[in-house]
Amino acid sequence: MYELINKVKELNPLVLHYTNNVTITDCANMTLAIGASPLMSFSYEEVEDMVSVASAVVINIGTMNSSYLDLFVKAGKAANKYNKPVVLDPVGVFASKARGELTNKLLNEVNFTVVRGNISEIKFIGGLDVAGKGVDSFDDGSDASEIVKAVAKKLNCTVVASGITDLVSDGEKVYKIFNGTAKLKKITGTGCMSSSLIASFLPCTDKPIEAAFMGTLSMSLSGELADITKPAVGTFKTYLFDNIDTLDVETFEKYAKVEL
Repeated sequence: MYELINKVKELNPLVLHYTNNVTITDCANMTLAIGASPLMSFSYEEVEDMVSVASAVVINIGTMNSSYLDLFVKAGKAANKYNKPVVLDPVGVFASKARGELTNKLLNEVNFTVVRGNISEIKFIGGLDVAGKGVDSFDDGSDASEIVKAVAKKLNCTVVASGITDLVSDGEKVYKIFNGTAKLKKITGTGCMSSSLIASFLPCTDKPIEAAFMGTLSMSLSGELADITKPAVGTFKTYLFDNIDTLDVETFEKYAKVEL
């Protein structure tokens, strides 16, 4: 599975983003760092053209904007129409009624390949009470493997729940990732960037769980490696991008702490 890092760089997939205004530049740069090519759009008029040529699509609701709500649905439906893998990042779905309603609409009208969120967001989608503040998650570290597995079955797609332990499930298998650092929460948008990474891997395999695993592991492992010398947060962010850029099979084999 680690060989997928070479395939991303070889294929240079085009990842179309309908994403968070706050993190859009970082998502674009993260996509470039892993070896894919980013494309950003907020245009209704070009949905068909852009989706038809994209390799994968990301829909991220992080910055709620009334004028874009129908755009997200239109883009998701176009992804289904053109058989493009599509990732949903339901940022802060528990934070407001509007976010919950939009997420439900998207899940009801679009067939997503991967749904990626923090553990609170995934629990909320699964109908559970959650602890959170704004769009931030509180993770008590308890094993949520069966919850993530159940949500994946319910949604009929691969689900990623990031947390102290990252969990990836297709409803049958559950992959666990133990790499990471608490400093990743000190940077806005590492979850959004993880969705970009997952989308970058999706065109490189016919198994979405592998793409979701590799995208998630890339972020967690690179964050852990970036924090080895305990740099201040600004330097840490630079090191994070540097480690994403230099990821290779050997790095995964040497440092990945996973349970498959």
